[in-house]
Amino acid sequence: MFNIEREGEEHRKLSYKDKNCVGCGICVGVCPTDSLRLGPIVPIARGLIEMDLVSINADSCVLCGLCSVACPFDSLSLTIDGTDVKDIKAYPVWEVESSVHDGECIYCGRCHEVCPRDSILFERRLPNPVDLVRGEIEINRDKCIYCSFCADMCPAEAIAIDNIPTSSVDVLNNSIEVDLDKCIFCGVCKRVCPEDAIKQICSTCMLRDEIEVPEITGETFISESSCVNCSWCSEICPVDAITITKPFEGTLELSESDEKVCKGDSCHACLDVCPCNAVSIVDGKSVTNLDFCNLCGACVTACPQDIRVLSRTAMKLNNINSESWNEILSNLLVGK
Repeated sequence: MFNIEREGEEHRKLSYKDKNCVGCGICVGVCPTDSLRLGPIVPIARGLIEMDLVSINADSCVLCGLCSVACPFDSLSLTIDGTDVKDIKAYPVWEVESSVHDGECIYCGRCHEVCPRDSILFERRLPNPVDLVRGEIEINRDKCIYCSFCADMCPAEAIAIDNIPTSSVDVLNNSIEVDLDKCIFCGVCKRVCPEDAIKQICSTCMLRDEIEVPEITGETFISESSCVNCSWCSEICPVDAITITKPFEGTLELSESDEKVCKGDSCHACLDVCPCNAVSIVDGKSVTNLDFCNLCGACVTACPQDIRVLSRTAMKLNNINSESWNEILSNLLVGK
């Protein structure tokens, strides 16, 4: 992480957040003074070396902010007099979105599980099962032989038996307890008991009108600062409660030749650097699932065979008012 500050008529500060960076190289491509350098992203992604994905020459940087506005992942931030340029109307802004519609979310947690960047915070609050079941259970300890059939068969693991046999008639050291906070009064223990030592009554069905309807609540939150808009969450959501708008539209293909072919499992550099988990190796070749790809270009930069062709046909970067900036930023749409 680096910070560059300069005082003048304005106080400008450029900050780099490595944890948000995906190593795409967009910032390097738009820098008008060639002050940014992309590090060895493959060894970094593989954990072989520890360093920032992007470095900067502070002496040549003019703090123009092009890198900051061009980065779709908020890893670079330029502030002017304490205000981020992303909040200044005169500067370009990414019209991307990653949001959860609370009224529709059922708090299943599937989005949390699949997010490749751990950007989804999830909490589910379940009702107390004790409040949803009714019944009675009683064990006749004079009949019980502590065989443990009931404990072994209990689907709720509500029965605990301490069975320390010392003789065929000694049961003083034995104990059996039913945890009513776990018991669902299903009757399995009663049916399996060889000595008919268990009496059980389930009242849940009879009293169902008196039992509260179970309500599942919670919270699901997507951290926009670390989200890469891959759309895994929206694709996996069973109730369509998540909206994801990607920064780019376009295609990503392999262009092999006799001299240059995908090395698949023996290379897998593209798979290692992809921030979206969109790359897999199938039949010895790299395959990119565009449903989950954000077209950042990290895999293109990492490919040692130079056979990955990225073509961006549209981007969600709007409000580009400067002709010079428009010329530079339009290069993001040129195939790599």
